[in-house]
Amino acid sequence: MRIGLLVCDHVRPEFLEISGDYDDMFRRLFADREDVEVAVYDAINGELPTDPSDADAWLTTGSRHSVNDDEPWIRDLEAFVREVAAGGVPFVGICFGHQLIAKALGGSVVKSDRGWGIGVQEVELSEDLGWGDSYRVLTSYQDQVDSLPPGAEILGWNEHCPVSVMGVGSNILGLQGHPEFESAYSQALMESRRGTLIPEATVDAGLASLEHETDGSKLADWILEFVAAAQKASAADS
Repeated sequence: MRIGLLVCDHVRPEFLEISGDYDDMFRRLFADREDVEVAVYDAINGELPTDPSDADAWLTTGSRHSVNDDEPWIRDLEAFVREVAAGGVPFVGICFGHQLIAKALGGSVVKSDRGWGIGVQEVELSEDLGWGDSYRVLTSYQDQVDSLPPGAEILGWNEHCPVSVMGVGSNILGLQGHPEFESAYSQALMESRRGTLIPEATVDAGLASLEHETDGSKLADWILEFVAAAQKASAADS
């Protein structure tokens, strides 16, 4: 399986020694899956695929940028999401990518009045997804999906983020969390924003949450299961 990774940001230079850049994190996430090839597209620097069929499935990284920023690369990426959706190719959006799906397909994204979501969060799941009752995942976000695009459904939620997992049709999936993050990187991000972007008390709570184990490896499996099911559904429709 060839997964096209759309890179929407790069790790700050001072943090590279922790977990590498974002493409390194995703390669590590799928390292135990010998049948998976991760092909990197530097979307933030204008490198986009020529066609949705260039990969078996598409995956985005997160980003410090907002999908509401007026940046050409974001608008181009939105257009690509619409092409992928129309073509039936599997697409999984992570954090920024989750919000990008909503914005590109007719929903809306806002800076949440609930403030930053950081650290480990538990996400409750719809039975329709088939992933069990819940999972835990590292998070780092302030924007949230505010209204769903047409045909979308909420598949995962919690009190802080009511649209934590979103599905659109059989081939589009958005996840607000970061299965690729490691605790050390999450900690570095939180500390770097302490008292400036994020209130001290919120950072303290986020750091305390790191004592909980996360389900990143399970999410990697579930993402691949979703991709396989989406491919099967696309083949049945063609």
